[in-house]
Amino acid sequence: MPGENYLEKILKAIEGRVSNGDIIVISEKAICVAKKLLINEENIKPSLLARFLARFWMRFVWGYFLGPLCHLKKRNVMRLRNYPLREGAAHKEVALRYAGFLHALMWGSEGGIDGSNLPYAYVSLPLKSAQQIAEEIHKYLKSRLGINLVVMIVDTDKTYSFRNFHFTHRLRPLKGIHTLLGFIAYVVGRSLKLKRKPTPLAVAGAIIGVDLALNIADIAEKARGHGSGSTVWDMAERFCVSLTGVTWDMLKRLEHKPIVIIKFLRP
Repeated sequence: MPGENYLEKILKAIEGRVSNGDIIVISEKAICVAKKLLINEENIKPSLLARFLARFWMRFVWGYFLGPLCHLKKRNVMRLRNYPLREGAAHKEVALRYAGFLHALMWGSEGGIDGSNLPYAYVSLPLKSAQQIAEEIHKYLKSRLGINLVVMIVDTDKTYSFRNFHFTHRLRPLKGIHTLLGFIAYVVGRSLKLKRKPTPLAVAGAIIGVDLALNIADIAEKARGHGSGSTVWDMAERFCVSLTGVTWDMLKRLEHKPIVIIKFLRP
């Protein structure tokens, strides 16, 4: 929840369950919420450009061209063709302000801005200093538990791989993963059906190669699931409410797994 001590929450969740060398994979979203990196889009007045993106770019370009090109599920394509104008324009305005034009052209999670698993019209902003926070968590856990753990912060936004070249539309990924031009990375990766895995943002406590970091992030996501839903639409449908009708109490009813412990099997 906003304002909670995420260091203590992580400690209580893993205490008695971890041993030296385990990897603690933490959802970026959980840390963003705890640090109150939230914006209420109800208070945002969209610009003319934001309204254009919601009405034309999302409904027609993504709904009829880019969506099918990127092999989006049919239900998501239909959602884009009926993209909400009022809420969508406010969301695009936030994307323009905090992520930039090329990221605002994405159909969702623009530059890491995300509204899933959040109530009302809230969205979370991405971390600007993920490495610093990972090191803070690593240091805190080592001082309290007396063992060395590896801490990784991961976002569900995908990294695409072509041989040994890894790229994403996500801002500030782990070193070795390249951020391409906004939504273009997503379109290229999805349209070519490249291998995709969640994006590691930071690692503290060990030196881990990009390929291994991607594999760990992928394993963790499979264990974690999507909480209330992978998109705002899924979340609203789960609770049978409008896009901004989800409440904190509704979200508290569900099991969320923002922390995953990865253990290497040893002979």
